[in-house]
Amino acid sequence: MDDRQPRSESVPTEPHAPQKPETPQAPPALQPEGEAPAARPSDAERMRTEPLDPARTDAYLRRLGATRPATPSAEALRDLHLRHLRAVPFENLSVHLDEDIALDPKALVDKIVGDSRGGFCYELNGAFAALLRALGYRVELLAARVFGPDGPGIPYDHLALRVHGGDGHDGPWLADIGFGRNSHHPLRLDSREEQPDPAGVFRIEETADGDLDVLRDGLPQYRLEQRPRALADFAAGCWYHRTSPESHFTRSLVCSRLTESGRVTLSGRTLVTTAADGSREERELTDAEVLPAYRTHFGITLDRIPVLRG
Repeated sequence: MDDRQPRSESVPTEPHAPQKPETPQAPPALQPEGEAPAARPSDAERMRTEPLDPARTDAYLRRLGATRPATPSAEALRDLHLRHLRAVPFENLSVHLDEDIALDPKALVDKIVGDSRGGFCYELNGAFAALLRALGYRVELLAARVFGPDGPGIPYDHLALRVHGGDGHDGPWLADIGFGRNSHHPLRLDSREEQPDPAGVFRIEETADGDLDVLRDGLPQYRLEQRPRALADFAAGCWYHRTSPESHFTRSLVCSRLTESGRVTLSGRTLVTTAADGSREERELTDAEVLPAYRTHFGITLDRIPVLRG
């Protein structure tokens, strides 16, 4: 997650922009006042997650316009990845509507499916991980630091997924539906060759420290740590991006979705339609047009216009 401007594209067309490196402070209150902190769970305990029940899984698939795949294959993952990008918007409206963001798989799925909302990387990839696990994929959460002019950003800046097929032999794949400049399709995580994609030419490079740099058209996008993480590990990063004045997400309003012909983005009151060839149209909306635009372009129904937090 991020706060620096993209090198050649503006925020409305690319919802996930990098940010100034800074180490986030831990959230000030993670337990009720006056209570002792709970005992720190072991890595094994933190990595355990209950799978989604069949009803939630089927509802999630309907949200994507997908049917349950016969097997957890690479082909099915590719289809689900693209459908997710087109059906579920990247948005930070909760930050500006003063809504809680609970890093719990079922809560994230309920927001995306039951409330027909989107989210930012922790929410989108956290929910997608729950869906993939329910479908039989082996999924690990990876922490990443987004690149900007000064190098990689803060720890737990971004969440991405390492995915294997059900038998463990199909993969590993990098699945990431929560980064605006990432690939439309999963990337082969163990390949160091160029991987063409509708969003550009991607390549994954190993660093001297054993991390992985994800490059798009030769430019580094983010640096992945290879150690698996638990969703709870991203709490401080999520808190930072919800509250810090240094975070892009507190300083801008964005809702963006991939379409069959390009991308549609509502940034504040600016509606941007981007075609596949990069051409774009912008229009400033009136107050009366904002809420209908959220419904029409993103399927999001709000009872009030999000206002940039000050």
